[in-house]
Amino acid sequence: MPRRLPTFRQGAIALFIALQLSWGLKALFSTAFLPVFARIGFIGAVFLFVFYATARRHAVLRLLAIALLAPLASMATFIVAEWPHVGKYLDRVEGVGALVVLTLVSWICGLVSAAIALRLERLVRERDDRARAASEKDALERSLLDARLRLLQAQIEPHFLFNTLANIQALVEAGSPNAAPVLRHLINYLRAAGPHLADADATLGRELQLVEAYLSLMRMRMPDRLTYTLSVAPELASLRFPAMALLTLVENAVRHGIDPTTDGGRIDVGAKRDRGTGAVNVWVADTGSGMPESAAPGAGLGNVRARLRATFGDTARLDLHEVAPHGLRAECHFTVRETECSPSLP
Repeated sequence: MPRRLPTFRQGAIALFIALQLSWGLKALFSTAFLPVFARIGFIGAVFLFVFYATARRHAVLRLLAIALLAPLASMATFIVAEWPHVGKYLDRVEGVGALVVLTLVSWICGLVSAAIALRLERLVRERDDRARAASEKDALERSLLDARLRLLQAQIEPHFLFNTLANIQALVEAGSPNAAPVLRHLINYLRAAGPHLADADATLGRELQLVEAYLSLMRMRMPDRLTYTLSVAPELASLRFPAMALLTLVENAVRHGIDPTTDGGRIDVGAKRDRGTGAVNVWVADTGSGMPESAAPGAGLGNVRARLRATFGDTARLDLHEVAPHGLRAECHFTVRETECSPSLP
């Protein structure tokens, strides 16, 4: 909403202009300074208050108000200064000339000052509009980001749970004695992981805890075919990370890398950060069967890619590399600030 009264700064600018005009007229007409300053200051004050009192009006109307007030305000100063002999004073050529000069000066200076003030007001409005639009855009982008993360997360959670239950079903159907212990471990895992499944503020440390619990379950299912290592720098434990994203990569390594092979293999999970650039690399590598040439990335990997970009920006990416002599390495690359890392575990 436009201001209805001038600020102290604007009043000071008007006073400065009045002083300069008064000095100029005093030197030009060899008259006393104070009477000239009183008249110029009165006219300037009238212009200033009228200009801001009409702040909600169109710019042309505000300029018209200044133009109409210039002769009226000039006449008012002569009436006050020459009362009760105003008529006699204006009958003289000098009096009429002084009124005309004061009116012309008021017109020129008033309209020029008003035009400059209107231009400045427009610039301020444009700047405020840009700031408001940017703020609204940021708020909308945050809302869309949150909705997108929750949508992608909702697709991942059932995927993980159904695959884990399918593993237990396979143990039961095979009559494995490990079925009951694995089920107990799954119940304990879900009890611990449940509060974090929909956690939009998940950290890499929490994700690592879930991964360790999941790999413990998988190791019970195939104790002779699966080994794993976890290697994450301690300062990255508090780093925000998309919920269930790391678990999705580990689950893919188990399902598509270790499970299809008779000899099994090893899964390595790690993360490190380049202190110079802030670049973070989170990886899940396995020594399993690797990726067939005809295979295409599934929905799980697509969701991980989308969630990385939604969390860390468009430069975040997920890369897949073959591991010699066999296996696959999935790497998440993104950049974070120094303040987003902490040496303490969550």
